[in-house]
Amino acid sequence: MDVHPLTPRLKSPSPLHARVSRVLLRAALALAVMLTGILSVPVAASAAPLTKILVFSKTAGFRHSSIPNGIAAIQRLGTANGFTVVATEDAAAFTTANLAQYQAVVWLSTTGDVLNAAQQTAFQSYIAAGGGYVGIHAAADTEYDWPWYGGLVGAWFSSHPATQQATVRVEDRSNVSTSHLAPTWTRTDEWYNYRSNPRANVKVLAGLDETSYTGGTMGDHPITWCQNYGGGRSWYTGLGHTEESYADPAFTTMVLGGIQVAAGAKPADCRPETGYTPLFDGTQTTLSKWRQAGPGGFTLANGTLTSFGGMGLLWYPVSTFGNYSLKLDWMMPGDDNGGVFIGFPDPQGDPWKPVDAGHEIQIDATDADPTRTTGSVYSFKAPDSALRAAALNPPGSWNTYEIGVHGQRVEIYLNGVKINDYTSTRAIANGYIGVQNDGDGADINYRNIRIKQDTVAVTDLARGRPVTVSSVEPGSPHAGANAVDGNATTRWGSAYSDPQWITVDLGATRTIDRVKLTWETAYGKAYQIQTSPNNTTWSTIYSTTTGDGGTDDVAVTGTGRYLRIYGTQRATQWGYSLWDLNVYGS
Repeated sequence: MDVHPLTPRLKSPSPLHARVSRVLLRAALALAVMLTGILSVPVAASAAPLTKILVFSKTAGFRHSSIPNGIAAIQRLGTANGFTVVATEDAAAFTTANLAQYQAVVWLSTTGDVLNAAQQTAFQSYIAAGGGYVGIHAAADTEYDWPWYGGLVGAWFSSHPATQQATVRVEDRSNVSTSHLAPTWTRTDEWYNYRSNPRANVKVLAGLDETSYTGGTMGDHPITWCQNYGGGRSWYTGLGHTEESYADPAFTTMVLGGIQVAAGAKPADCRPETGYTPLFDGTQTTLSKWRQAGPGGFTLANGTLTSFGGMGLLWYPVSTFGNYSLKLDWMMPGDDNGGVFIGFPDPQGDPWKPVDAGHEIQIDATDADPTRTTGSVYSFKAPDSALRAAALNPPGSWNTYEIGVHGQRVEIYLNGVKINDYTSTRAIANGYIGVQNDGDGADINYRNIRIKQDTVAVTDLARGRPVTVSSVEPGSPHAGANAVDGNATTRWGSAYSDPQWITVDLGATRTIDRVKLTWETAYGKAYQIQTSPNNTTWSTIYSTTTGDGGTDDVAVTGTGRYLRIYGTQRATQWGYSLWDLNVYGS
């Protein structure tokens, strides 16, 4: 529970009541499905069913021997997925009237100057009207004198080394074109270097690890990407040089996804993504920084977290966050349940504390309460149901949340589409983040959790700093340093008398704007927060005589090298006992 001056503590319904209600509701829904068959998991709505595409493979320069393989592979994709494929090398197909029948045009290893001025104008008008472009391999070696096309493809070809094996690093595994791939993909192809790095203008879906082969010249080396461009959609991959590529299901599935994205038949967030810091990148190293509160947990395989048991919470204790964009990918295998928690204080092992003090951004396909469905701020505000239906990929498919928290405002984007906007009355402006494992049978998967803050990351100035205390509980290990060690299971405990104090040396004069005290059962009813330049002369920057334990998250204004919590009245017969003393500022 958070406390700010003039902000009342917020109470919520009994956790047991909430949990029982969820269980009963889930059982009722399951019974309705069994008895009536009228409830079903909602399926993502698309802008239009994919019905017809054009494959264009004219070359005015080098001609790839893999072009016939590519045409045949895309025709097989069409047959298997219910869309017609028209293949041509005749640029006369590029008229406004003719292009209007296609939802996407695939430029399959085109090279050189393949369209005249009128044809260029027609294609540009087609994209402006919402058409889709798919570029494969040498599509980047095309139309160098047409700047608009260079922007559409994303980057022009520069050079390539000999065909060889390399490692592709998949950066976005929620996009339908790359969701089937592992975090790394080893394959043989002709690896293009590009004249410029497109990252600032496109959503990079995959890049090359230049240490895995010879001849890479870019460093940061995108190889597959998508973007919204000129009124339409663009998807490009540098893969596809070899004839063998088009017999590789991993590659052809990627091409199918690219066609679906470009055609608008599948939702995709193709906005550029820069400045995000990974909190969980699929490795055990980053997962080790997280902490489980409550029962159950997650297993890690193939860069993906898979839930078991619950109701629990995996949360990131390294830092609180304020004014940020949080992104992560999630997938429900079926009628399951999960959620993303934001803006909560240290749960101290209790997964229900974030329910009471923060907010859950819900993931649930079939909850009958609209404020408890996917995209809702759980129990507070329902999403726009029409926008969600258009953006949502169905169970078994990956989706991406972007959750923007700015002060008390929460904005929720699903696959790049804004579906909810809520202004909270809770103290969520700065807090921890976590992901839920709801319980056995309510399975959920998460991956690629990353964050971007508008301001400098919030750092605990007291973490690991020297501490002095007035006393330590006799015969106990509860030393003062335990309150600043970042470990929520260790604490400082004082002798059973008044007054008592704990002082932390911040190492230099700091501007302090927030102090958070996480009390154990024994807490201070009356205490002051004080600062000093020299550990001798003290100024009081906060005072209370009505403390009631839990977590006191206090906004303050002060400066000093030393910060002291000076207790004058215990609330229990015991001493003062702090799990954590956190100090924030600059």
